[in-house]
Amino acid sequence: VHGGGGYDSDFSDDDGGGGGQSKYGENREGKDELLEKPFQKGKHTKVAHKNVAAHEWDREEARNRRQHLISMNAFERHKKFVSDYILYYGGKIEDFRRSMSKDKTDLDVVRENHRFLWREEDEEDMTWEKELAKKYYDKLFKEYCIADLSRYKENKFGFRWRVENEVISGKGQFHCGNKRCENKEGLKSWEVNFAYVEQGEKRNALVKLRLCPECSFKLNYHHNEEEEEEGPSESDHWRGPAPTVEEKSR
Repeated sequence: VHGGGGYDSDFSDDDGGGGGQSKYGENREGKDELLEKPFQKGKHTKVAHKNVAAHEWDREEARNRRQHLISMNAFERHKKFVSDYILYYGGKIEDFRRSMSKDKTDLDVVRENHRFLWREEDEEDMTWEKELAKKYYDKLFKEYCIADLSRYKENKFGFRWRVENEVISGKGQFHCGNKRCENKEGLKSWEVNFAYVEQGEKRNALVKLRLCPECSFKLNYHHNEEEEEEGPSESDHWRGPAPTVEEKSR
């Protein structure tokens, strides 16, 4: 400490020990000027206006809302917009519900477009409904049929192909092919010319099925009746006593 009462340092740039500005400080100020960009705005030392804060808040809320809508699927967004509309403008949710009377399941589509036998002309102009029905058809097993003989007296029969579970259980091959019969004894194979109407067109298909004796009788019920009608009548069985033959004399 010097007698002048001030402080001194061996690293001071001022030999006289006075209180002037150092060269280090001048160099630092010069560097700060070089780092400044011509388009750089000055530093704000005041608090931002409330309109600026409100604008930034709205932008953040819009960003969050947009991310929330993107995370939804189309149906969820539709329900949200409908609920928001009712909340703001009033109304009943029943007014926005669509009619479900014309809705169809996959089973309904398959039933409408099903074919007992698919032909080449059936596979032209394929729609997604036909493709779904064709995909189901390809999974069926077409060696033996399952028959519906409930209306055999009307000479009306229903036939369909077997599914996988029926093939595994032996239904239609080792069990009677009538869907309401489970008999295993005395099964007989039949080939039937199945005539049916499909999509307004008459078609024929030769199908095979195995039936027990009782169900075989039902299948041939009308055929048996025709044979009985064509057989000899009672008058043919009885024509009176046989004529007597005169014995010749020796």
